[in-house]
Amino acid sequence: MKPKLHIIIASTRPGRVGPSVAQWFNDFAAEHGKFDPVLVDLAEFNLPIFDEPEHPMKQNYHHAHTKAWAESVSAADAFVFVTPEYNYAPPPALVNALNYLSREWNYAPAGFVSYGGISGGLRSVQVAKQIVTTLKMMPIPEGVPMPMVFQNMDENGKLKPVEIYKTSAATMLDELLRWTEALKSLRAERKRPMKAAA
Repeated sequence: MKPKLHIIIASTRPGRVGPSVAQWFNDFAAEHGKFDPVLVDLAEFNLPIFDEPEHPMKQNYHHAHTKAWAESVSAADAFVFVTPEYNYAPPPALVNALNYLSREWNYAPAGFVSYGGISGGLRSVQVAKQIVTTLKMMPIPEGVPMPMVFQNMDENGKLKPVEIYKTSAATMLDELLRWTEALKSLRAERKRPMKAAA
């Protein structure tokens, strides 16, 4: 079986272009053929600001939205976050979604497709990488930045990928696969119950 790659749309605001960018990458990953890609839209989970009464490490979730999100994340072997940049940082929805869980993220590699103005969302990615390392994820250096992304959208809001997007995406997916395979045995630990404190 191919490893399962969750492609997460990080922006939830009205008028976002994230779904178009993510749909292109999802289709590209399917053609690449090394992963089983799954498109995941954070907006569909409708997560409120973190509201679990217990620490995520305990995995004793009280709310249905948390349980649904945990089930989704647990199913993935690797992640690609499709993210814009808000004030040099990731969207609050992405930071919140990361903070909801702990062990479910462990030992999964992460890639980033970023978009925006002249920086292509790269400053957002650098902040997000610091967060995911705390969750024991491996953010890979290879990525797909899309500067001035609106110049590459058609009149229907569909992404018109330039060649460098495709080249960068293929390079990132190849590297993501190496890390996915290398971390496989460690990811098995996510399924094991936590040991009680002595």
